[in-house]
This record gives sequence, C-alpha cells and structure tokens, in this order.
Amino acid sequence: MDSWRGANVPELPGHGPETFITDTVTGELVAAAAGPVATLYACGITPYDATHIGHAATFLAWDLLVRAWRDAGHQVTYVQNVTDVDDPLLERAARDGEDWRELADREIARYRADMAALRVLPPTRLVGAVEALGIIERFAGRLADRGALYEVDGDQYFSRACDDRFGSVSGLDPATMAVLFAERGGDPGRPGKKDPVDPLVWLAARPGEPAWAARFGLGRPGWHVECAAIATEYLGTVFDVQAGGIDLVFPHHEMSASQARVALAPDAFARRYAHAGMVRLDGEKMSKSLGNLVFVSRLLAAGADPMAVRLAILAHPYRHDWDWTAAGLSAAAARLARWRAAMQAATASGPTVPWSDADTVLAALRERLADDLDAPGALAVVDRWAEGVLGGAPAASAAPGGTPLQAASPAPSPAPSPAPSPARLVRDAVDALLGIAL
Repeated sequence: MDSWRGANVPELPGHGPETFITDTVTGELVAAAAGPVATLYACGITPYDATHIGHAATFLAWDLLVRAWRDAGHQVTYVQNVTDVDDPLLERAARDGEDWRELADREIARYRADMAALRVLPPTRLVGAVEALGIIERFAGRLADRGALYEVDGDQYFSRACDDRFGSVSGLDPATMAVLFAERGGDPGRPGKKDPVDPLVWLAARPGEPAWAARFGLGRPGWHVECAAIATEYLGTVFDVQAGGIDLVFPHHEMSASQARVALAPDAFARRYAHAGMVRLDGEKMSKSLGNLVFVSRLLAAGADPMAVRLAILAHPYRHDWDWTAAGLSAAAARLARWRAAMQAATASGPTVPWSDADTVLAALRERLADDLDAPGALAVVDRWAEGVLGGAPAASAAPGGTPLQAASPAPSPAPSPAPSPARLVRDAVDALLGIAL
C-alpha cells in the first residue's frame, strides 16, 4: 500500500541523545531503541472515519519518536498497518449503502492527505490487511500447527491457555479482561469458546461479506492476528516498540503479543510498549460511537493552519488524556504567529540578535524530546527563544528539565564557517525535531 510523501527533514549538526520513553508494561523510563536500527510498529486506522484529532495526536507522538531516533543517529524502520477489512468498516458501508472497498479507499486517501499536511513522516511500510492476507494466513497456520487454535461453528479461535505469559502486557485480572473484551469488539459470551477472552483468528465467510480462500476455508482474519503477523513479518520476531492509543493495551496489544509468543518464540514481539492518551471534546471521550469527532480535514478546510493544528496537539503530553478546544487551537495559532515573527526578526537581524544562541536551543530541544517525548517542554524552549528575540533583552532562564538558555554573546564579526546562521539553525531544529515549518 502506498504511503504519503514525507516532508524534507533538515540535517542538524551532531546527534541528539538516546530517546527514553515510559514503557506501559513496567511503568519505567527506558531507552526506546536497543541497537543502531530502531524498529517501531504502530497500529493504524480502520478506514471508515478518518482522520480525527485522536488519530492525529497518536500518530504525532510516534512522529516525534521517529524524529528523535533519526536525530540520535538511528536507522529507523517503522511499520504501520491499515485494517482495511473489519466489522466496523463493513457495518459503516452497509449503513451508508456504499461498497466497502470504495469507503476504505476514500478514507485511506483522506488519512494520507491529513498526515502529509501535518508533516507526519511516513512509515517505512504502510501495510493493509487485505494485501497482507498471505502473511496473516501463514502466521495463523503456525498457531494451528502448534495446537493453539480451535473451531467454533467454522470460526477459528486462539486459546490463550497456550500462553503462560498471557496478561503480561496489560496486567489485568480475568474479570476486567472479560469486561473490556466485550466493550472493545470481543465476544466473551459466545457459546463454545474455551475461555471468554479467547480471540478470533479466522472468521468463516458470512453472506454478503468479503471472504478469501485459506487453509481454514473461505473467510477473513481477525484484528489481533493481523497486527501480530504484519509486525513480525516486516520487523522481525523481536522489535523495539509497539505503539498505539491507550485503549489498545487490552485486548489488542495483549492478544497480538500472546499470539506472537506462541507462533514464533517465547520472547517474541515488542521490547517496549508506548501508548498515547485519549482526546476528549467538552469533557467526553472523542469517539465514533458518540459522534463527537473533530476531523483534521474539516479544520484545514475551514482555514486552520496545519502547523497550528500540530502545535495544538503537541501542547499536551502524549501519554495524558486531554481536551480539544477551540481556545486551544487559537492559542496554538497565536504561538505559531509569534514563532514566525521571531524567526523573521532573527533572520533580518543576523547573528547579533539577542538569544541567538541556537546551539543552546538545539541542545534543549533534544533534551526535552529524549525525556519521554516531552513536547510541551520543547515548545517552551522555542517560546523562550522567541520571547528573547522579540523582547530584545532576554533574562537568564532555563528550559523545562533544567537546560539553561542564556543569551548569546554578540559576535564581533561572522565566523568564517560554513555553519548555518543562528536563526537558520533554530528554524532547522524546530523543523527537524518538532515538525513545525516556520
């Protein structure tokens, strides 16, 4: 599946520090990558309603991770799936009297356009479930060969009893698992299942629904096995980070990891788990079922600057739940205007402009992103720089996290060096690390 065209990322001098993230499983701040090649799998969209602010906030978080990894010198392999056949998609198509493939294609195209507008770097591979059916079938076949599948009325289920580490991702008790499983698309009460939270691996063909031939008969794959198969096919048995919204911890990430361990190896799947918080609107969770979604494409069509939308999202810690508001977008637009005014002033004034110590700004930005992708702290670094430029007489201050931001000493004459001007370096740093075009 085609991805989207990525924006050019300026090259920065030197390298940033290793990026640390909060691992959902342990709650500890840990190095996100284990080696020179950093690997990331992010669960993508089910294309029947894209792209809302919740989607955008989640994928912007992983965009920061990819940018920080690249800046630290890692080669990055990033895989993202698209669940382009599943119950919610088919139900929406039936409701609207539309061909499910046309619905999926339209929403995928909208998603690509929104990600490009927000300057989210594209994944190395964007993989649809339909195009990956052969990969998914082979993976499911490994589960069957290990005796981990059983049949209920033609459907194939994974037996969680085959994995003695089931529950290690979420840490939930069985009763809580059953409740969440029912709320999030599972079928804990289906007669014939060995365990209420056993997940569906292969759904036998239903009248009027798409189906494909496989060793299990005509049908289509379940959601959890889709991601387990795609992630390990393209990233290997073990990879660095599994990422997604916090609502995916259970059942999705629990189920995918469990199936990978049984199919491949006891240590299979992600070393770390990163999860983004939920976005609310007027205090309520933003969701399709409530009909209170704010769509990126509609914001842009109404005249919002995509960089202001990006800044409005980055103003919130990625792991926290937060509220989208019109006031927040207005504040982001004002911040963007101030940054651009400061950049214009700094560029016009040359290296003698106060607070033009771009090296200090760059170091502070790198420090903030390395500390669990602290976007609000990084924005504060640029705020202080802009305040110094526009105010003309900066006072000693510090970025969040303790990095000093001191006014630069005026240089008596430009250094005979090919290095960029201080203003250019700040602009490139904001672009490369935060994805904001000034």
